[in-house]
Amino acid sequence: MENLIRTSQRLINAVQMTTFRYLYDFVNWNDRLIMIKGARGVGKTTMMLQHIKACFGPAGKALYASCDNIWFSENKILELADYHYNHGGTHLYLDEIHRYTGNWQQELKNIYDSYPDYHVAFTGSSMIHLDSAIADLSRRCLPYQLYGLSFREHLKFEGLADISPISLEALLDPAHTTEWEIINQLPEKVLALFKQYLGKGYYPFYTTGGQGEYYGRIDRLIDTSINRDIPTVENVEYETLHKLSRLLYVMATEVPFTLNVQSLSEKIQVSRNTIIKMFDLLDKGGIVRCLYSGWRSPKSVAKPGKVLFDNTDIMMALSSSTDIGTIRETFIASMLAPKHNIFEAQSGDFLVDEKYLFEVGGKRKTFKQVADIPNSYVVADDAESGVGSRIPLWMFGFLY
Repeated sequence: MENLIRTSQRLINAVQMTTFRYLYDFVNWNDRLIMIKGARGVGKTTMMLQHIKACFGPAGKALYASCDNIWFSENKILELADYHYNHGGTHLYLDEIHRYTGNWQQELKNIYDSYPDYHVAFTGSSMIHLDSAIADLSRRCLPYQLYGLSFREHLKFEGLADISPISLEALLDPAHTTEWEIINQLPEKVLALFKQYLGKGYYPFYTTGGQGEYYGRIDRLIDTSINRDIPTVENVEYETLHKLSRLLYVMATEVPFTLNVQSLSEKIQVSRNTIIKMFDLLDKGGIVRCLYSGWRSPKSVAKPGKVLFDNTDIMMALSSSTDIGTIRETFIASMLAPKHNIFEAQSGDFLVDEKYLFEVGGKRKTFKQVADIPNSYVVADDAESGVGSRIPLWMFGFLY
């Protein structure tokens, strides 16, 4: 127990307090049970340690513990909470809770019900695991999800500009007022700054080491998600895990990737249903993003209409031969995901919130594919500014 406490104090003392993620100010830290989920590497641990340091200090009434610590191999969360509470503690922060081998949902329920003035916050990288727990803890738990760095946050982390997030409605304003307000606040040309971010700035650890080291770390995150996180909630054999990696390899090397379940099932040597299940696991693990045709179509539940990598940095880390069209679509989807519902579109590339239709392309992209469709827009890459219903691609990086 003493080693656990010393580790907590050391980590809290060492955490940087210069840059904070967008979600930090939106979390109701006063709530008694908080869930923060998100893919590996997006900054959940740092955000939690920053809050402890800001509000309690290293040796205060708050305790941090990672559930993959060896202490939990012989001890329970409930025991830790009881000890901490009886010694004057008020707040417990648990990291990587999906690595805990016991019944953490039941133990958190017991803590919540038995210690009415005690607070618990927990994080997990396995969204498969945490999503299944929301139903059990829904009456007690307040859930949040953290995504990677947006273009807007990247600029803030670089000390170049501190610009507030914009709404999708402001982004689509035909007068393009917000667009020019952003351009006028930037110290350099927006397209040059966007090029520096795209594929190289989604994860907060982009600042450590060179590009090769950054992509290597992303590779390790993916490997950990497949070989450690998924097996904690799914009874999968080693051969199936190997085929998940094989599926990613096919996605990365078939450029541009087009979803063909029958072809994939033959290449991976699994059934069509297994391919669909594999994509679902990779989606919940924050590695790919599955897009469906919309909730109104019963057939859309059976298989996704389009599959993209979760973000451009994963795509570039896995593939040395990337398709610019896929990069554009991957970027837009990753920027829209935190606040909007994204669907595959019958015409165009994306249907957003079942209202807005986006066709994505280069700066010379025309409206041919979405002509005469209400609320349709062309999203143009390599364009500093837009006109009317033509929106610059980089603007989507300011949505959160």
